[in-house]
Amino acid sequence: MLLTPEESIQIQNRIGADIIMALDDVVRTTITGPRIEEAMYRTLRWIDRCIAAHKRPNEQNLFGIIQGGLDPVLRDICVRGLVERNLPGYAIGGLAGGEDKDSFWRVVAQCTAALPEDKPRYVMGVGYPLDIVVCSALGADMYDCVYPTRTARFGTALVPEGVLKLKHRAMATDTRPIDPSCNCMVCKKYSRAYIHCLVTKDAMGSQLLSYHNLFYMMKLSSDLHSSIVQGRFPEFVCKFLQKMFPEGDVPEWVCNAMEVAGIDISLCCSPFSSSPEYRNSEIPTDF
Repeated sequence: MLLTPEESIQIQNRIGADIIMALDDVVRTTITGPRIEEAMYRTLRWIDRCIAAHKRPNEQNLFGIIQGGLDPVLRDICVRGLVERNLPGYAIGGLAGGEDKDSFWRVVAQCTAALPEDKPRYVMGVGYPLDIVVCSALGADMYDCVYPTRTARFGTALVPEGVLKLKHRAMATDTRPIDPSCNCMVCKKYSRAYIHCLVTKDAMGSQLLSYHNLFYMMKLSSDLHSSIVQGRFPEFVCKFLQKMFPEGDVPEWVCNAMEVAGIDISLCCSPFSSSPEYRNSEIPTDF
């Protein structure tokens, strides 16, 4: 199938989405060599073709996508090229493809620092709760990811402490809700034991976990947004990290990113006692 920049925009014009994406040439960040540079320059050439083909600029917002792999020079060239086009918004692409976390956050920090503050900044393919909090601290605004529903299909629920694996045999006799602090329909009506029975036998288990995980992500996003608007984002970050890393073992890459973002998380890195519910549980968590 041949998909050109023009055809891509025509399809999106017909769909009528509020935000549409330029066609880019994306390669995995684990690839090195001239292919990265080739993709970046092709992406810049294609943005002009996308702009020219866009027939509904007053109704649909065309976002450009920053490419360049893990090369800061290529990323800078691409950022400056897209900003010169004065687009409605900008996306940071080519990440979440297997690169190490230290490289990941540095690319996000570099790009957000160079993008206009009055335009949306969208990190593509990012959806782990921790990644979203870190990227928001670095100045990103928008995200997308299949993670909440994909991990639900494997019987895993998102909780403030990390994840809860409902297929684990310890769940078979656990009558508590997935997350006692969650107000979603699943947590109000069903126990961990009931969902454990479902996820091992019936697709309904994955559907219920998907509902819960999406509810969790929407609440996380809402709470994050409110904390920014109310001027208490640093406090939000610390509370989030304390719940996820109760022993104070915050990953070094997170600490480095927060230092660049100007957020003091020194208290979060001190030893904290986990709540009894999780400290004494055999339920595995995966941070």
